[in-house]
Amino acid sequence: MIVPESGPAASGCPSLLWAWPFVALLLCIALFPLLRRTQHWWEHNRNKLVVALLLAAVTLVYYGFRGYGMTAHGSETHEVVAGWPTVQAVLHHAVIVEYFPFIVLLFSLYVIAGGLVVRGDIPATPLTNTTILAIGSVLASAIGTTGASMVLIRLLLKTNAERKRKVHTVVFFIFLVANVGGLLLPTGDPPLFLGYLLGVDFLWTLGLWREWLFMIAVLLAVYFVWDTWAYRHEAAADIELDRTQVQPLRVAGLVNLLWLTGVVVAVGTLDPSKPFPGTQWHAWPHLREGVQLLLVALSLLTTPRALRVENQFNYVAIGEVACLFIGIFITMQVPIEILQIKGPTLGLTQGWQFFWAAGVLSGVLDNAPTYVVYFATAGTLTPPGQELMHGVRTITGSIPIPLLIGISCGAVFMGANTYIGNGPNFMVKTIAEQAGVKMPSFFGYMLYSGLVLIPLFVLLTLVFFRA
Repeated sequence: MIVPESGPAASGCPSLLWAWPFVALLLCIALFPLLRRTQHWWEHNRNKLVVALLLAAVTLVYYGFRGYGMTAHGSETHEVVAGWPTVQAVLHHAVIVEYFPFIVLLFSLYVIAGGLVVRGDIPATPLTNTTILAIGSVLASAIGTTGASMVLIRLLLKTNAERKRKVHTVVFFIFLVANVGGLLLPTGDPPLFLGYLLGVDFLWTLGLWREWLFMIAVLLAVYFVWDTWAYRHEAAADIELDRTQVQPLRVAGLVNLLWLTGVVVAVGTLDPSKPFPGTQWHAWPHLREGVQLLLVALSLLTTPRALRVENQFNYVAIGEVACLFIGIFITMQVPIEILQIKGPTLGLTQGWQFFWAAGVLSGVLDNAPTYVVYFATAGTLTPPGQELMHGVRTITGSIPIPLLIGISCGAVFMGANTYIGNGPNFMVKTIAEQAGVKMPSFFGYMLYSGLVLIPLFVLLTLVFFRA
């Protein structure tokens, strides 16, 4: 993240008006699929990339005319003058430091998980669907929300192929498997991975099991009731077809479990800022990403091509995420910089405040960088009576634990509020649409999240974040 410092090159807090490229990109994502003139044009990833890069270029031009000092996560400060050096610095932070590790992790989990084929077609009863969602919620922390989503979404779609009412099932899959389920380990969700890089102990998030279990249990209960109603309103012929077309479950491409484990180990151990466990050796820069890409290559070499064909695997979904998020990561530098500067003056001192502040922005800013912003903000505070976690990369070298709990839960849970809140959300949406499911529009999806998730977040606040 880029944080202006005082000095001759500093130009203060940027105007909120310069967040317009970021807002424009969000509006393109929300509206272009709905407008008749742009619907077909927007289906192609190259056009998404053109729009994303054009708006990113506007942000880079703005920074090119603006000189200031900067620091990375409160570390060494150095002055950057206006012009090409500033553009290089912004690109380094937005692309090399943030976007590259983000997209490599998603890409690795996506490709490797795409070689795991879960065969079978079981009756799409409410109990069956709820069980799949529950299994995915547990897997999400172990192999990441991306890995769990890629392993199970096609099984869920095939199981429900004979049913007409299934949009809600995919939406709840995004809620549970692509987001909420990833709370328990840094490998589960990108914001927690960034927290680990900033000094949070690898196993600390296991202590959030109560919040995780509460969300999982309530969402599964709500889904079961909803799907029971939907199942009873399916046509009798469709239910009969679903009951008669049954195949036992089998898993192929199991070697990819080894490569997925390798990704998790690489993410957990090859942090250049920390010694390798049990040694004094520090991993070289980007070795972690290199190992992940090597594991992708091994997956492609050791998995029969027929399995990926059977899985209907392609790079369209991850390509869409890559094209859009390169623009998001660059254009969001302005709003994030504003938050970095104004954050300590926002008056946030309680865990529930950070839960909602980090959560609401996670739905529109992407939850990973939003987590970092509020992590830095919380690290400037020492509220009386709150236990501190020491040894983290903040200005004070510590962070109040109740605030960190709020940030972690808000970023992970509320990443489900929109399609762009977390990387796997768009992937699941794209795969479902390729399978013929008419998914809700950007705002249509927000209607689901508003009706289901927001009341649940209020309840979560009352239960776990009382002052």
